Amino acid sequence: MDLLAAIDLRGGGAVRLVKGDYSRESNYGDPLELAAEFVSGGTDWLHLVDLDAARDGGKVNRPIITTIAEQSPVPVETGGGIRSDEDIDELLNAGVQRVILGTAALEDHSFLERATSRYPGHVAVGLDYHRKEDGRLEVAVRGWLQGSGLSLHEAIDRVLSTDVAALIVTAIDRDGTLEGPDVDGLLAVLEASRVPVVASGGVSGAGDLVALASLVEPSTSRKVAGCVVGKALVEGRVTVAEAVIACA
Repeated sequence: MDLLAAIDLRGGGAVRLVKGDYSRESNYGDPLELAAEFVSGGTDWLHLVDLDAARDGGKVNRPIITTIAEQSPVPVETGGGIRSDEDIDELLNAGVQRVILGTAALEDHSFLERATSRYPGHVAVGLDYHRKEDGRLEVAVRGWLQGSGLSLHEAIDRVLSTDVAALIVTAIDRDGTLEGPDVDGLLAVLEASRVPVVASGGVSGAGDLVALASLVEPSTSRKVAGCVVGKALVEGRVTVAEAVIACA
């Protein structure tokens, strides 16, 4: 299982939110320095999320993303507010290995089809979900601020009609909480999909990573391909080197 060290960008800085709440933000300094620290620790990937673009389409963080991609010796994936062919062209031409489409992938199927056809292997879809009171898993859009009306299974069926490279699956209710990953949700995604699945949300330390790396969906024997880790790294719950070992 790959480690994807996460950097969330807002206003040019590296931040972390709790459950996607923009009013519950912690600042972690210079994203370029943080990226270099993660790379030196041995991360397999860098996972960059543009929070400003996800919410309102702002491009203040785009130069930071392209600079990190140009300089990074490890592959970079990025998501947040990627809603046009020009966005994808700019990011992939700058050296980003994989773009993550969220809202646009669910609301404009022709855009997703076009992107996956033009750049096979380089377009993933981010499925970010809330667990409703009745237990239903609903996918959120627009920086997690709105419900899509689609269940997680409905969203998977919709995007897998195209040649997506991976699903980046975030349990919003766990994100930034250090409460552990949503294993039940991940098992459901593994069962319903056929492409690599990257887990995100809730990892508190090495123990959670060991558990995820060992997770096997019983009916398909599928496993999690990677895990995004953010807050546990920046708050010192686990080092990058320790996280890489746990993922292995």
